Amino acid sequence: MTNSEIGKLGEDSVCAYLVGHGYTIAARNYRIKGGEIDIIAENSEYIAFVEVKARKPDSMVSGFEAVNKRKRGLVIKTAADYCCKHPNLLQPRFDVAQVIIDRGRVLSIDYIINAYDTTGYNFIF
Repeated sequence: MTNSEIGKLGEDSVCAYLVGHGYTIAARNYRIKGGEIDIIAENSEYIAFVEVKARKPDSMVSGFEAVNKRKRGLVIKTAADYCCKHPNLLQPRFDVAQVIIDRGRVLSIDYIINAYDTTGYNFIF
């Protein structure tokens, strides 16, 4: 599998996971200049901006480690843009999902709810 195929499988798996936990998928691969959000999901209380990191079992850097300060800032900036263009009353939240994939099979999904917030970034929701 190519890296883009692994990434798509990871995102598809996380979408199914979220739907199974009562969320609806509002958008996928939402892009602005300089940023992208893999999945935007909503339930009755939250709008979750989800970064998905798909990895092979022997990866040197975990998916969670890959969501560094710079990446978090880009996601927050993109989420602020989305909220301006799609106003709602839901509480924004930033989640991270790590999907372990081996030979086209999803081995595990590890999901961190509210993995980070906007503290230290110059954005208001």
